[in-house]
Amino acid sequence: MNKANILVVDDELIERQTLTDILRLEGHHVNSVPNGEAAVDYVRLNPVDLMVLDLRMPGMSGLDVIKVVNRISPDIEIILLTAHGSIESAIDALRSQVHDYLLKPSSPNQIIDSVTRGLSRRNAKIAEREHQQAEASSDENAVVILGDGTVVDYGRRLVRSETRTINLTPAEGRLLRIFVENIGKVFTHRELVLLVQGYSTTQQEAPEILRPLVSRLRQKLAGIPSLMKRVVSVRGTGYVFEDSRNSEGGKSK
Repeated sequence: MNKANILVVDDELIERQTLTDILRLEGHHVNSVPNGEAAVDYVRLNPVDLMVLDLRMPGMSGLDVIKVVNRISPDIEIILLTAHGSIESAIDALRSQVHDYLLKPSSPNQIIDSVTRGLSRRNAKIAEREHQQAEASSDENAVVILGDGTVVDYGRRLVRSETRTINLTPAEGRLLRIFVENIGKVFTHRELVLLVQGYSTTQQEAPEILRPLVSRLRQKLAGIPSLMKRVVSVRGTGYVFEDSRNSEGGKSK
């Protein structure tokens, strides 16, 4: 497991030192502060991956700290500790989207296990966000300009020619991209359902699922000379996106 920057927040000196020692023995970089105000100041100035936070403290309570920290650095995972557990406080903790809610005294193994899971959750969320950002960036930059000047913008899901602009649904955009990037390749109905919709279906069901989608796409492309009549049915198999030189006068059933 990667070592993390952890902040321990507790007004009780012995509890604060004990938690700090437990987590340092695990190899983490651990700092501690005695109250909520100091915790907020620390988070403003320092990187924190996970916070172990006491619920009841003089001044700012643990829940008050969570509200501020979520605005400053929403990626921080928070483990809330309390010696006065109640249904109300547990509900408040869940509403604040804390990673875990533990009763004092918690054993070292409980603390370590909760921290390990919290860091794993944090890493997973960051990785997912980075993946989504990379996909979005890729789509934003995925602009194809065809020979006649027609622009296909996958990120914005639109096709723009000299005379008109058409907007595509997400499924239509995915289908068009598959076709444009694979000119002349025959796709089966099942392959296209999987690639466009993300699930597998039977050979009998796939044509029924695709037919309305392909029909809508064809209708939208009908006014774009470089794209019209290029989505061609392959009898008993699926569809192919023909080269523009072969699409003149071609049938599209």
